[in-house]
Amino acid sequence: MRPILSVLLPLLALTATPVMAREAVVETVETVEETVFVSDGGSERLVGVAPPVTPKGVAAYGPFRVLDTKHAALVDVTDARSPAQFEAMLKAFPGITAIEMIECPGTEDDRANLRLGRMIHARGIITHVPAGGSVRSGGVELFLAGRERIADEGSEFAVHSWEDEDGREAKDYPADAPENRAYTDYYREMGMTAQQASTFYAMTNSVPFASAKWLTAGDMRKWAGLN
Repeated sequence: MRPILSVLLPLLALTATPVMAREAVVETVETVEETVFVSDGGSERLVGVAPPVTPKGVAAYGPFRVLDTKHAALVDVTDARSPAQFEAMLKAFPGITAIEMIECPGTEDDRANLRLGRMIHARGIITHVPAGGSVRSGGVELFLAGRERIADEGSEFAVHSWEDEDGREAKDYPADAPENRAYTDYYREMGMTAQQASTFYAMTNSVPFASAKWLTAGDMRKWAGLN
């Protein structure tokens, strides 16, 4: 973070450029390959695995695919453009009420990612991870943004600590430092109690930046509460 710390987990990364679009385009079935970004200083938090085939959609807005008038899918990394792309999608498709979180490796920009999460929450959108869906790293914050959070059996999640450009992780800062409060404050905004936010955040930072803790839908139900 800067103050939200730059973190990047180079696990099993494949190289490809994600689709980024500010305008709706006709979309066909495609395979989105994993990307780990190296930027000039943006906040990054990613966990890479082999991605699934993304669903057919009618339009694309950055990492979002519009499936129909009520459903969109998240199928790639978010970045600094994602809040504007999300806003453009809802302007064109105002009836969207749910996001299917199919392939969510994380974010290239943590600040923008938390802003996007707040936008999802403010619109009262449901976040749903279907069986086989994978939500990792910064993608977990977006899942928690759902007014209703649903994770099917067979879905997976991954969390880990962040690391800043000086090699320091969350544990290297005081618990009440702005770098840490940025996350616990966010979790509370998403509906967690102060105790839940603190406990969940501590769990995510119990594994180092260079690793990941994998969670099932049942695990997430215990930690964050699901509908």
